[in-house]
Amino acid sequence: MHSSSLANFCGFCFVVEGAISCLNKAVTIFTEIGRHIMAAKYSKEIGELYELDQDIEHARSYYERAAELFEIGDAATSVIQCKVKVAQFCAQLQQYQKAIKIYEDIARQSLDSNLLKYGVRGHLLNSGLCQLVQGDFVAITNSLERYQDLDLTFSRTREYKFLADLSASIDEGDVEKFTRVVKEFNSITPLESWKSTLLLRVKDAMKVKEMEDDDLT
Repeated sequence: MHSSSLANFCGFCFVVEGAISCLNKAVTIFTEIGRHIMAAKYSKEIGELYELDQDIEHARSYYERAAELFEIGDAATSVIQCKVKVAQFCAQLQQYQKAIKIYEDIARQSLDSNLLKYGVRGHLLNSGLCQLVQGDFVAITNSLERYQDLDLTFSRTREYKFLADLSASIDEGDVEKFTRVVKEFNSITPLESWKSTLLLRVKDAMKVKEMEDDDLT
């Protein structure tokens, strides 16, 4: 089946479920005949449809499949792009350890590529935010040290300072400082909504702890 014919066929699928059914058939067909890049592209399209439908669990699954197929097809950049989405969805689904591992793996792989290395600071930031929301201060401190070892330039970035300042405010139990640090960073580098959600979870946890501490005094 030619991709143009498939596209025409899918054009008749007016609802998301129909389009996904068409694309799933395409993934199966192209996988069976060894055209893994095409299968990966259609799997990614399914993930995008589920993402638009805000079905994060299914979106994660299809982006994950796309990454596997792109890897078989030796399309390294596309693999990274899909894994970034998988990590984001894992974070949104509160699968923080899985998200952390993916972001750290992507950062390591990206360091070896002139094209991808400039994204390393972003991947480490995302991993660090997942560490923060788990509330383990020792783990956060250790992670920041590891990230400096991983990327010797990281400690000079705004992303590193942001994580370090957030970590300090959590350690001090200073909700106002935490809020100020987030606002200052966001004013220069607007945060995506899912990152803001993670930070709000951290802030809410800090407020709860503050209330508990007040009750004990």
